Amino acid sequence: MLTRKAQGGFIFKKYEAPFQSPFDKLFDIFKELITYTSGDVDEALDWLKELDKTYSLTDENYTLDDFVEDLKKKGFLREQLDVNGEGGLKITQKTERAIRQQALDHIFGKLKRFGSGDHKTNSVGKGDEHTGEFREYHYGDSLEQISMTESLKNAQINHGLDAFNLDENDLVVEETSFKAQMSTVLMIDISHSMILYGEDRITPAKKVAMAMAELISTRYPKDSLDIIVFGDDAWKISIRDLPYLQVGPYHTNTVAGLHLAMDILRRRRNSNKQIFMITDGKPSCMIDKDGSFYKNSFGLDPNIVEKCYNTARQARKLHIPITTFMIAQDEYLIQFIEEFTEANQGKAFYTGIQNLGAMIFEDYEQNRKKRLRG
Repeated sequence: MLTRKAQGGFIFKKYEAPFQSPFDKLFDIFKELITYTSGDVDEALDWLKELDKTYSLTDENYTLDDFVEDLKKKGFLREQLDVNGEGGLKITQKTERAIRQQALDHIFGKLKRFGSGDHKTNSVGKGDEHTGEFREYHYGDSLEQISMTESLKNAQINHGLDAFNLDENDLVVEETSFKAQMSTVLMIDISHSMILYGEDRITPAKKVAMAMAELISTRYPKDSLDIIVFGDDAWKISIRDLPYLQVGPYHTNTVAGLHLAMDILRRRRNSNKQIFMITDGKPSCMIDKDGSFYKNSFGLDPNIVEKCYNTARQARKLHIPITTFMIAQDEYLIQFIEEFTEANQGKAFYTGIQNLGAMIFEDYEQNRKKRLRG
């Protein structure tokens, strides 16, 4: 924290984290658990009880029952009857929004701390035009966007002149707007292999999708984001569906996902379009000419693989780059992704699930600046 002396000059004090109430501490954990349990409130609360036994998260002054009551009072939980007419707790739209915001904060926090590696994080660029409007500073905002005049004025109002402080809550950003727009389709693999071998790959993918939705709706409202899931077939889902997303007993129909993504982007009038695809890389299904599903789980089927390459070339002709985020490390799958990427002239990232969010957000920002200004 930066503090000004009465005699002039500045001194630095150790940063003190803002106070968190017992509810806020538990709510942060609860939002994570809801994401892992795909919106199952009872399962999330069971996990929270186990964590409480192990780590003593509550005490006699604030119990888990108090927390659940507060969730209801604050509008994060509601009672809803199931198909059998029995009551149960469900999360609300307010909770869904809070989960998306937490995902965005976590990923931008990682971006700020991201060290050296294959892809270095760049600052977010400013827009083409100043709007004359101001808002609070958020993670990921460029320092160049901060209005020092408005921020200092804010600090004086919040803290007074005698003991002048300037902290993150005082910072004000001047809005800028881009003349052009970006249309993005995010494809998420929900085949069974996304949870095989004890590795949960679907939860990080959900977090990325929720964070991207929150980023675009708050910072790039003129941009569009469509989300597709693909298993045996492919279908579009809404942003509200993301917390509840689960894998199924599916194969991987990459071609169906790409065809649906291209159909969506064809209807977008702006010229800046891109596809992001999160997958473990192995296409194992396609739709035959007669409409039946052709499936092969053993190795890479040449018929399915060639159809993937042809679809990648079609996207290239439409000037739609595909960025693939590959979350498996098998050599034969990496070779497939390399040839797929070459066919599209797109990009591929070979990443573990821990760095997935940082890499996708970095690439979204870089692609946006490059394609809108190039």
